[in-house]
Amino acid sequence: MKQGLKENWQQFSILILVNAFVGAMIGMERSVFPDLASEKFGMQGHTALLSFIITFGLIKSIANYVAGRYTKRFGRKQILLVGWLAALPVPFLLIFANSWAMILMANVFLGINQGLAWSTTVLMKIDLVGEKNRGLAMGLNEFAGYLTVSLVALASSWIAAVYGVHPYPFYMGIFFAFAGLFVSYYFVQDTTALANLEKKNVAHVAIKNIFLHTSWLHRNLGSVTQAGFVNNLNDAMAWGIIPVWMHQQGYGIAEIGLVASVYPALWGIGQLFSGKLADIFCKKDILMYGMIFQALAIFLFPFMHSLSLLILLSAILGIGTALVYPTFLSSIAENTSVEERPESLGIFRFWRDFGYVAGGLLVGLTADWVNIIFSIELVALITLISAIIIAFRMYCPTSIKSVTCFQGE
Repeated sequence: MKQGLKENWQQFSILILVNAFVGAMIGMERSVFPDLASEKFGMQGHTALLSFIITFGLIKSIANYVAGRYTKRFGRKQILLVGWLAALPVPFLLIFANSWAMILMANVFLGINQGLAWSTTVLMKIDLVGEKNRGLAMGLNEFAGYLTVSLVALASSWIAAVYGVHPYPFYMGIFFAFAGLFVSYYFVQDTTALANLEKKNVAHVAIKNIFLHTSWLHRNLGSVTQAGFVNNLNDAMAWGIIPVWMHQQGYGIAEIGLVASVYPALWGIGQLFSGKLADIFCKKDILMYGMIFQALAIFLFPFMHSLSLLILLSAILGIGTALVYPTFLSSIAENTSVEERPESLGIFRFWRDFGYVAGGLLVGLTADWVNIIFSIELVALITLISAIIIAFRMYCPTSIKSVTCFQGE
């Protein structure tokens, strides 16, 4: 029994497949929900429309924390299987939905699925590879998840354009849910023993309050946690408000789906490269520049009125997110011991996905009270402030400090 990507490539590959199914579950909602809300259920107001994102984000953030807190007690695989059991009702609730309450209930189960299943695949890959290739492992994990988000989002928008927004885009969710459960049950092996092996070789200093330590007190962990929160805050805007704004500009569902799919596609593909960068260069640099790219793309969105330019901005937003996403996870692993790592990852992912709740409320309320453009520009400003916090609070460990590292400490 030995850690390493080469030594455990078979299990690693199976977990890549599992995470692809996790991403596919959320992808089928990604581009069609704004039209579903207005056409099928007559939802009015941006806050009401974003209620599904708020519900999803709240439940997923809690599920992330539960996964991090209880994997040590029950084992990684058991938590993963519970996550896939929660996925089974999702496509049926969406297919047979005759009220917005059923849509919200589907997102409750989807949030449980995403929180438990995605968190455990992250942790299991860290267990498998050890210290050497954590960034690469996280890049591959997030690549698989978000590439399928993009592909399935594109497929669901095409199905909606050809056959109707309900219920046809959600039939493929039946396959994704049962395939994810099948592969997880029969082929995934628990990795707790590998984590215990790593624990024997490293001295551990107990942290009194891991929640506060991860949330803010530790300079690196706190910087990463606030950036994760802001990242998903702006993702809630990209998910829920940008399609509405494009609809108001006269774009059709196929064009909206194209823009909506480019963002997670670059987000996913970019992580093949950005994950490895996090193993080589100062993570502070990567996070700071990634958040700046996001802020720039979001700021420019309302000023672009051609489809090609909107696609370009969607790509820049995806690249910025690709830079930060695997770096978030490898930074948490780098700054925690193997003993506290599961809970710290769960706490980080709790705050990161709570950004969906905050983002949904923020952009929904400001879009209703002021206008959509104001809500978009406010999110751009918050994202820029997050980059500034990283620049002045985070530090590079001296062993991996890059030549260009911004010394704001």
